[in-house]
Amino acid sequence: MPLASIPSPSQGVWYLGFVPIRAYALCIVLGVIFAVWLSERRWRARGGQAGTIIDISVPAVIFGLIGGRLYHVITDWQTYFGERAIKKPYQALFIWEGGLGIWGAVALGGVGVWLACRRRGLSLSAVADTVAPGIIFAQAIGRWGNWFNQELYGGPTTLPWGLEIDQLHGGEPGVLYHPTFLYESIWDVLLGFVLLWAGKRFALHHGRLFALYVAGYTLGRFWIEGLRIDPVGGVDHAVTLLGLRLNQWTSIVVFIGALAYFWLTRNKDSEEFILPAEVREAAASGPDPAHGVDQADSAGDTAADSDAAAEAGQADKAPEDAPDPEVVRADAPDPAVVAEDVAPKEESVREESVPEESASEDDAREDDAREGDATAKQGETPEVVQQEKNSR
Repeated sequence: MPLASIPSPSQGVWYLGFVPIRAYALCIVLGVIFAVWLSERRWRARGGQAGTIIDISVPAVIFGLIGGRLYHVITDWQTYFGERAIKKPYQALFIWEGGLGIWGAVALGGVGVWLACRRRGLSLSAVADTVAPGIIFAQAIGRWGNWFNQELYGGPTTLPWGLEIDQLHGGEPGVLYHPTFLYESIWDVLLGFVLLWAGKRFALHHGRLFALYVAGYTLGRFWIEGLRIDPVGGVDHAVTLLGLRLNQWTSIVVFIGALAYFWLTRNKDSEEFILPAEVREAAASGPDPAHGVDQADSAGDTAADSDAAAEAGQADKAPEDAPDPEVVRADAPDPAVVAEDVAPKEESVREESVPEESASEDDAREDDAREGDATAKQGETPEVVQQEKNSR
């Protein structure tokens, strides 16, 4: 008996009353939550709107679960259909019992993302690059559901980290097996950090980071798949072609496709839309056409206008201690009476205001005139006097 090993859980389902709580489903849910959280943060950091990834994840998860189950049932159809089937056909719908093909999950999940992006006017490539690290971390978490179900294990090993598998799940007493679920989980975590680093270091856009994720995952999956002994494609054996398992061939094809895409898009630099179409249209239309850009209201202008209006209102408002205008008009004297009283006073003022020097000057001029007349009369001849008398 080996001195060290990894034990398998004694059970993978618990009951909350009559509701079953399955560890396999919990691992998938935790993986999805982490992927959405990380992708949402990355999307906002890129300039996208908050909540976009959360909304897109709904159709992505639904389509992904359907695609993952379809791939499993198609590639392992003899488990549910045919004379040698060990499960009933309707059990193909029992997703909680395990059996999700990552190839189908990513492929059909991508269709859900594409539909959501098309409806919002977003670039599918931008979303794919954003969610790539989150997907691989979610796979790392989800693989622990295989540990609870005692599935996806490798061949016998004497390594100290060998996995114990009970007889109910195909194991033999005293034999340890390669924990391929653990190998893949560790590989996924390392690849996730590589994607985070490469995305910042090389600014991989237009789906190139997603292509790097696909290439990296298939590379690890190829050698890990070679360690597995669980049947895939058959009831008691795995379907092979040229000595390679079905999933290994799938890894090769997808790996070549990812590298080809990565190379062909190396010079692609077109614009990627990370904001919804309606937001871009609103930004392109500019301010309200009722007033131009120069008249666009700003927060500062609005505050200044409010202060000016307040000052104007204070200026128009009468002081609190000012008398009532109606009372003032009632107390005012009769205009007719005021006019009679004021007229005599004005005449006396004008008389008093005449200077004494002006009056004395007038008297002096009258005396000079009388003296001139007397002098003229004294100088006249008798003939002139007589003529004046006769004329009179």
